[in-house]
Amino acid sequence: MASNLKVAVTAKNAGLDAKYTTAIGASGLLRIYSGTQPTDPDTALSGNTLLAELALSATFAAGAASGVLTANSITADSSADATGTATFFSLLTSGGTRKVDGTVGTSGCDLNLNTTSIVAGAQVSVSSLTLTSGN
Repeated sequence: MASNLKVAVTAKNAGLDAKYTTAIGASGLLRIYSGTQPTDPDTALSGNTLLAELALSATFAAGAASGVLTANSITADSSADATGTATFFSLLTSGGTRKVDGTVGTSGCDLNLNTTSIVAGAQVSVSSLTLTSGN
């Protein structure tokens, strides 16, 4: 028989809180890179360029609601590290351990920016970041 797994919203919320807020911990980071996205956050970066680094709030997000986790405010990077085309992002602990990777684009991606063309020295801002639980 095919799978027909359904998850209660309370379980989805608890999963999002554990997977993201707890895993990232206090004062995490959002880094935006160019190059090929690694297989997963446990795979080392290879040939990627760090384009920008933004500071997450002391607490990454308030508790998830309705299966959606919304990040608290994200501090802009006032001076991008390098010039390039953003292709993926990572959410990291304050100590720099990658916990989540996702795609970057201008629409339909995990992280949507107004442009994927980042210029060294320019400001990079993210107005909002939400993570949604599956099924």
